[in-house]
Amino acid sequence: MQRITSCGASIAYVSSFGCTLDKAPLHFFWGHGWGQDHRVFLGLAHALERYGTQINFDFPGFGESPHPPADWGTADYADAFAHWIATLPPARRIWIGHSFGCRVGLQLAARHPSLIDGLFLIAAAGLPRSRTPFQRLKIRTKIAAFKAFKVLPRLGFDTASLAAKFGSADYRGAGSMRSILVKVIREDLTETARHVKCPVQLVYGALDDQTPPEIGHRLLALMPNASISILPRFDHYTILTAGTHQVQHQIERFIKRIEA
Repeated sequence: MQRITSCGASIAYVSSFGCTLDKAPLHFFWGHGWGQDHRVFLGLAHALERYGTQINFDFPGFGESPHPPADWGTADYADAFAHWIATLPPARRIWIGHSFGCRVGLQLAARHPSLIDGLFLIAAAGLPRSRTPFQRLKIRTKIAAFKAFKVLPRLGFDTASLAAKFGSADYRGAGSMRSILVKVIREDLTETARHVKCPVQLVYGALDDQTPPEIGHRLLALMPNASISILPRFDHYTILTAGTHQVQHQIERFIKRIEA
């Protein structure tokens, strides 16, 4: 892997070239989801090499990229990539993201509109979930229990066996990135999405219960140049495995839209 330093962060990445970097008509930037790394997109990137340069990277704090220099939010991640992208040869640039990678892509397109020509967002997050009163009550109860749980060790109770029951899998596995995860999931990107003017393709799995399609429909209403596709039978993760060929088809359609 190669490395670039931007905004104090070391970013590991691999590039594959449909043609040389300075002659490529399109540059693709592949932003993986939380807890993943560049490998999740390698198959898709390879399948699209004929269209241009593929840049698969590990976000700072994931894979082979060390922790960022501070507890970054998605705007900080976007600014770091903007500084890097601005150093590359001119080309039409498409950001392809999954989940967390979509959050960064929205920030990038909103904060640095001259650098991004299109966003292809798979299972995009960034807006608060719409929940029923019962679901809201359940969450408040769980938060209260978690706060009480954190006090128990101070009272001499061994809570190791109970720890796995609280928080999401991402939260439990976040380790040194936990403070960044908390910051990211608290962000509401509603106003950010309103400032995205480039073409956007939203793609969701119909069975996704982590970033359900209702989030996509609300994002669609915020961005003037957006479209949405719902793929049946796929959830938050199988959309990138069993759904790969359908996602590739959607990307190729989006490429034609960008090139038109």
